[in-house]
Amino acid sequence: MFKLQIAILATVVALAAEPASAQQAVYKCKDSKGKTYYTQTPPAECLGKEMDELSKQGTVVKKREAALTPEQIATREAEEKRKKEEEERAKEEKRKNQALLNTYSSEKDIEDGRQRALRQAAEATKEIEKRIEEAQKRAQKLAAEKEFYVKKPMPKKLQDDIKNNEIDLKGQQDTLAAKKKELGDINAKYDEDKRRYLELTGAKPKAAAAPKK
Repeated sequence: MFKLQIAILATVVALAAEPASAQQAVYKCKDSKGKTYYTQTPPAECLGKEMDELSKQGTVVKKREAALTPEQIATREAEEKRKKEEEERAKEEKRKNQALLNTYSSEKDIEDGRQRALRQAAEATKEIEKRIEEAQKRAQKLAAEKEFYVKKPMPKKLQDDIKNNEIDLKGQQDTLAAKKKELGDINAKYDEDKRRYLELTGAKPKAAAAPKK
C-alpha cells in the first residue's frame, strides 16, 4: 500500500513539474480486472468505468460515474418517474387544498353548500318523477288506442308514438336512478370537504344541534 502511494505521488509530481502548457489532467481508474491506472489520457481499459480526475496534489477534483447497465438505467428511469408522479400528486393535492380554503371560510359554509345541493337535487328529482308520471299516462292512453287495431293494421304514427314514449319513459327512469344516486354522492362529497377543511384549518368539528322539544 505504501509503495502504491509513493507511485501515485511520484506520477503526480512528475506531471506537475512539466511546463504549464504541457500539463494535462491526471486520471485514475480501475479496469474490469481491478488494475489501477494513472494516466493523462483515459485508457481504453477504463472505458465506461468510474474514473477520478486528480489535482497536482493528488486529490480528486472531479469524479466521472461509471456507465450504467441497461438494468440500472431502467431502475433509474423508474425511480425518476415515481418521483415525478409523487411531485405531481403533491402539487395537485396542494391545488385542491387551496381551492377548498378559497371556497369555504367556515364549517357552516360547507353545511350551507350541502343543503343547497341537496335541495336542488330534490327539486330535480321531483321534476323527473313528474315527467315519468306523464309518460306513464301517455302509455296507458296509447295502449287503449292500440286495442282498436287488434284485428287490423296499426297506423304507423301510433306505432311510432308508442315506441317513442317507451324510449322517453326508459330515459326518464334512468335519469331518476342517477339523480337518486347523486343524493348520496352529494353527502359523500361534503363529508369529505368537511374532513379536509377541519384537517387543514385545525378546527374542531361542531356538535350537531340538539333537536328542539
